[in-house]
Amino acid sequence: MKKWLLLSFCSVFIPLLSGCSPENLLNRIMSSDNQEIQDIHPDSTRIYMDELPGTVQSFTGNKLTLVSSSQPYTFDVSQATLESEDGIIRGDSVSVIYEGQLTDTDTSTVRALKVVDDYHTTDTLRDKTSHGQIQQLTANSVTIKSRGGKTATFPSTGAEQYYQNGLKAGTWVYIHYKGELETPDPENPSRLYGSHVKVLSISDIDPLKVPDPTPTPAPSKDQERKKENQLRAVIQSIQTNILQITIESTNTTIKLDLSRFPSYFSGGPTPGSHVTITYTGDFDGSTTENISILGVTGDVPESLSEQRISFAVSGDIIASTSNTLTLLTYDNVYVTCNIDNASNSSTGGLLSGSSVKITFNPAKSRKSNILCALNIEDA
Repeated sequence: MKKWLLLSFCSVFIPLLSGCSPENLLNRIMSSDNQEIQDIHPDSTRIYMDELPGTVQSFTGNKLTLVSSSQPYTFDVSQATLESEDGIIRGDSVSVIYEGQLTDTDTSTVRALKVVDDYHTTDTLRDKTSHGQIQQLTANSVTIKSRGGKTATFPSTGAEQYYQNGLKAGTWVYIHYKGELETPDPENPSRLYGSHVKVLSISDIDPLKVPDPTPTPAPSKDQERKKENQLRAVIQSIQTNILQITIESTNTTIKLDLSRFPSYFSGGPTPGSHVTITYTGDFDGSTTENISILGVTGDVPESLSEQRISFAVSGDIIASTSNTLTLLTYDNVYVTCNIDNASNSSTGGLLSGSSVKITFNPAKSRKSNILCALNIEDA
């Protein structure tokens, strides 16, 4: 009985397998599967993605050069998003995520997608300090000269600044920053630039510590004329020790000589931001001749609502990425702003060459050299 069942079983399956070796059967199955895959995704192609870790060497607003295994790689990042926590700081470890296949150091065959923190390394940028005499100070930069005769220019947009003993050319200051200075002219090694660093603070004392205001007792009648008063103003510009301001809610513009009293700017002496001027005497609304200024204090951005933030940087757009704009300011400094959450009322289409004013929040870029933009408008 068992033999008949076995013969019957074989008689059913032998015709199905006749003329088909095991190898041919396997090929047919695989061929069928491949055809089904092609039918489902007829236009599919394989996209190769990878990342390259390295240290930042330079950044021009849409091109990033990093060094990896002692080799320089320059990526076009005009279509990439910049997501590094510290921004793009010279000497920082980052990774470029790209699609395509990289051949040696030729990056022309790949498309950069993102610039992110390099998770392969746990190194963090350490804070550094430079000490020197102020040669020039503007809204976006400060130039100092060290005892050894070296001159260095630092970007300072939004950086905390405090001058306890007044500000003027020749004042000795401490500059705390992250990143590496560079010497673009080999024939002039004593001239340094911090184009790709992050300045944390500038002050004539170290560590920077702003004294708490002391309560002022109620004045006697004899002291009434020396009572302290305050007025609010908007910063228009700064050139070393001369701060130009407009009295709030007026068109009155006056100049203050910062060398004569202490000044503190939590978000830098930034145009558009507000300051409080403490003084004694009688202010006539147009000049400072009849008053004695005791100090100037800028607003602290951390204490302001977003609607009251008025710190601004202006310049011409020179380059962009998927989420940033880089400006060349009117005091010749390159400033990069993240525009992810910014409102835009400018009319130039954010194209290179357009002149814009960008309102930013210094509180959101204390550690990064990429400013956090809130609003973009025509300059």
